Amino acid sequence: MTTRHPDRTATGPDRRPSSGIELGAWAYDRGELVSATGPRLPLSTQALHYGTGTFEGIRAYRSDRGLLQLFRVREHYERMLRACRILRITDIPTEVEDLIDITVELIRRNDHDGDVYVRPLAHKLSLLPDAPPGVSLSGVSDGLSITTFGFPSYGIAKAARCGLSSWRRPPRDTLPTQHKITGGYVTSALASDEARAAGYDDALLLDGSGHVAEATTANVFAVVADRILTPPGTSDILPGITRDTLITLCRESGTEVLERELSPSDVFTADEVFLSSTGKGVVPVVGLAGRDIGNGAVGEVTRRLAALYDAATRHSDGPHSAWRLPVDLPEARSTPALEHRQPSRSKA
Repeated sequence: MTTRHPDRTATGPDRRPSSGIELGAWAYDRGELVSATGPRLPLSTQALHYGTGTFEGIRAYRSDRGLLQLFRVREHYERMLRACRILRITDIPTEVEDLIDITVELIRRNDHDGDVYVRPLAHKLSLLPDAPPGVSLSGVSDGLSITTFGFPSYGIAKAARCGLSSWRRPPRDTLPTQHKITGGYVTSALASDEARAAGYDDALLLDGSGHVAEATTANVFAVVADRILTPPGTSDILPGITRDTLITLCRESGTEVLERELSPSDVFTADEVFLSSTGKGVVPVVGLAGRDIGNGAVGEVTRRLAALYDAATRHSDGPHSAWRLPVDLPEARSTPALEHRQPSRSKA
């Protein structure tokens, strides 16, 4: 097996976009650590044609001691594996601990300077021999890739102004909305494109009943008289892991959280509105459809929650230690899922 070593000197568009997000040199792809640049999937890959894949976004943050810590990585991989069962993706590592070991090894290899974003993608690959052509989940092989990015944190200062999208959030009886199914994100892409063309940073999508569901890739919270309202997890939203983190932190700090349907009027008249996602953390929304939210500035409740979230992700000690997994361990752990297929570094 030939080793394809990554070019760590590359600084072109494949490695370092203008946003400051930098692709790691190494990637995991179907049992190997390989160069992250260059196409590797066949053009006939089923997931490219039919959207039959599932992904996660996982963050690792530099702690108050300078160590890198994966945040709620187990919950992310547990959710991805549940989605894999729906999509009949079985020929990949199916133990959470194996996926974590691969991720830790990959992050160590890529040696990012600051915070990190991890993108695992499980998908349907190629038709098996004698399988009939067409869209299917059975009779199709499976693939798993994991990439990492140097990914700066957004911070509380990056407030957003949102539009109300003409596109609706798909109902969960037409799509497994409780999971990150790749094909379902075409709605998010359409809504995001529409919002940016109108001069907004993001968009809120309504569900089929006209209630606020979520933003293009984030959950929605409204602050009304010191209570926090958010659509229920049983609705057509993705019940985000960051959403769950914030609800937990709110209730621990004595802030009441109500999970109930939100009308557009609830959002327009809220004192504060903010979004939550793994990629961006807590994002204040200071305007909706051309109108200011509250006084048009970042609110105190939003600031307080952002500080609680920052502490939960970055502290080395303190509450919720189970949420944080250190990456910078003194000795590399054994990675059984890679040992028999990993490219040899000695052939460089």
